[in-house]
Amino acid sequence: MIQKKIKEIRDSINKDIELVAVSKTKSKKEILEAYNAGQKVFGENKIQEMTVKHEELPKDIKWHMVGHVQSNKIKYMAPYVELVHGIDSLKSVKILNKEAKKNNRVIKCLLQLKISEEFTKFGLSKIEIESILNSINILGLKNINVAGIMTIGSFTENMNVVIKEFEKSKKIFDELKITFPNLKILSMGMSNDYKMAIKHGSNMIRVGSLIFGKRI
Repeated sequence: MIQKKIKEIRDSINKDIELVAVSKTKSKKEILEAYNAGQKVFGENKIQEMTVKHEELPKDIKWHMVGHVQSNKIKYMAPYVELVHGIDSLKSVKILNKEAKKNNRVIKCLLQLKISEEFTKFGLSKIEIESILNSINILGLKNINVAGIMTIGSFTENMNVVIKEFEKSKKIFDELKITFPNLKILSMGMSNDYKMAIKHGSNMIRVGSLIFGKRI
């Protein structure tokens, strides 16, 4: 079933769209089923759980941290994490750079753009993103690579609201790229809205329940 779902999603998107299979709370057996279907990129939202899975599952899996990052736990994932989604402070950027340096690595991350009006969402304004990117250059932080931005659409059945948020995110992304051409990734879209997100410029989607089934 998992293999079938991955094939369906892959068949519905271009090859240049990165599919992150969100495997939080899922068993090793389920992740291996997805892995055996050719899926190599997985997203977790708890560093401790991700670290256990990293140690016990195939070493060519690329692990993405897709949850909100607690600064004091960054050191645990620094040796292996492929991409950190949802960085939303200069403090986290500095700690990620410091821990990457200790491990002789350059760690990729995405800055989280706050586009939704929901108060529970973390994130940064366009001006705050520009400020962080400028600070990275000024401070000479060489062990962190801000590869792009990510955003999460409002949790609503009104797709017009979500479409407007995606359009705004793409516009901001394009504006940022003029000054910061190294930004390559615009990550938006999940199980319920990934097709719409791709239509509006997303090149990285995070899909969980559509692959593994709804959380009970």
